[in-house]
Amino acid sequence: MRTFRNPVMPGFYPDPSAIRVGEDYYLVTSSFEFFPGVPIFHSKDLVNWRQLGHVLDRPSQLNLDHTIPSMGIWAPTLRYHQGIFYMITTYVDNDKNQHNFYVTATDPAGDWSDPVWLEDAPGIDSSLFFDEDGKVYYTGNRVPPEGQDYPKHMDIWLQEIDLEAGRLVGPKISIWQGALKVAHAQEGPHIYRIGSWYYVLIAEGGTGHTHAITIARSKNVTGPYEGHKANPILTHRHLGRQYPIVNVGHGELVETQHGDWWMFCLASRTCGGYYRNLGRETFLTPVAWENEWPVVNPGKGVLEFESAAPDLPETKWPELPARDDFASGELGLIWNFLRTPRGEFWSLTENPGHLRLHLKPEKLSEVANPSYVGRRQQHLSFRSAAEMAFSPAQEGEAAGLVLLQNENYHFRYELGLDAGEQVLRLIERRGGSEQLLASKPYAGNKVQFKVQAKGQEYSFYYRTSEADKWTALHEKADGTVLSTDLAGGFTGAYIGMYASSQGAESSNYADFDWFSYEGLE
Repeated sequence: MRTFRNPVMPGFYPDPSAIRVGEDYYLVTSSFEFFPGVPIFHSKDLVNWRQLGHVLDRPSQLNLDHTIPSMGIWAPTLRYHQGIFYMITTYVDNDKNQHNFYVTATDPAGDWSDPVWLEDAPGIDSSLFFDEDGKVYYTGNRVPPEGQDYPKHMDIWLQEIDLEAGRLVGPKISIWQGALKVAHAQEGPHIYRIGSWYYVLIAEGGTGHTHAITIARSKNVTGPYEGHKANPILTHRHLGRQYPIVNVGHGELVETQHGDWWMFCLASRTCGGYYRNLGRETFLTPVAWENEWPVVNPGKGVLEFESAAPDLPETKWPELPARDDFASGELGLIWNFLRTPRGEFWSLTENPGHLRLHLKPEKLSEVANPSYVGRRQQHLSFRSAAEMAFSPAQEGEAAGLVLLQNENYHFRYELGLDAGEQVLRLIERRGGSEQLLASKPYAGNKVQFKVQAKGQEYSFYYRTSEADKWTALHEKADGTVLSTDLAGGFTGAYIGMYASSQGAESSNYADFDWFSYEGLE
């Protein structure tokens, strides 16, 4: 029996939405304050995925200036109808105001259109449903029109949408408020027509430990909807905090071309206690139908690390190389910026075969667009390294690697100046306060960095380009600083390269010859 391993999308890939078009599957996830926004993936077997690009890859589509951590792009929904792909999502601003919009494309790899912003579309987690009679419906959540009976009490609502005119039409209809009497944070609705029933699948309980997936059905798209007596159909909140997979929720149903059903959802792996450095990841689990209700992972009812693979031809894509030598004229799809990139601060052509980062005044400790390029941490244990050439010219100039959760929780492993002397140093930023964990004089202008994590023990090494032996700068730093349990928010840990002049103007730059990352699990 062929099996597969969960998560199928490891690392910070939350709120999955997936569709089938013929024998091809496509999936998108949330991206919050990172740019480009909404990564999009393709698969033939539901398990092995290759990234096609990003839906929101132009500044004209996505302005993330000054977006605070975990605001930005929340919970996209991907749909396909009559040759057109639709991605609808919510941009949440710093005041937590919600702005819903959609973009379209005929090729999921892009280009995607500029956003169509919807007026009078309150709430988050917008979704589209194309009914058989030609009508299209928008669903989302909102504060109940009659008011909230308790904190975070939300209402799932539906309204017809005119996609050509880009506006909602007709009345707003409340269709469900979740399965539990005290259900909170009802969100993530998706409507499906399966057989003679309309189903609304939602998340409730919040995206933390009490997260859950529940379902209701109706003979009419506008309701009334009856909740399933077996709700929640998937949760791990009853398993306790020692279980290795937690905060399971935000589901999406997909039917294969052979009539089999599967569910994608988000969940997190804990590490070293109840700490979730990688954020919320995408998991896959089978679904059966009994009495016209879904049964998730029959006989077990939980997500598993290993399960029987879908009955689809296994299609593996070429693995991304562990090392990026920056030999291409474009950055690889794994790389992200913090917020919409402003200014020409990076280049792959000024020094061919290198990623050049020009120092910017913006700091990693600010809500800004620093000179930073990073990728997701995707393994609980990993090894990453890079070679950098950099000569700090004045106090404050620094460049190197960063392990980032947000502006107030990260490690900076950098080359800089201390009272005129060039040093390698490791700085931990925790709760907005900084601690120098280690510092050593370093005379050269070229250095290789290495970071190795074994669970929550993060160790930092260096060497010259010519030397073979790594020297420890600091070992077994506490990696929980990179967990959302300390830092808060909805994202996951990144590791990347940066260069900053710490508030001053500078014409200096750092050249990265290569960057490598590999899981050790």
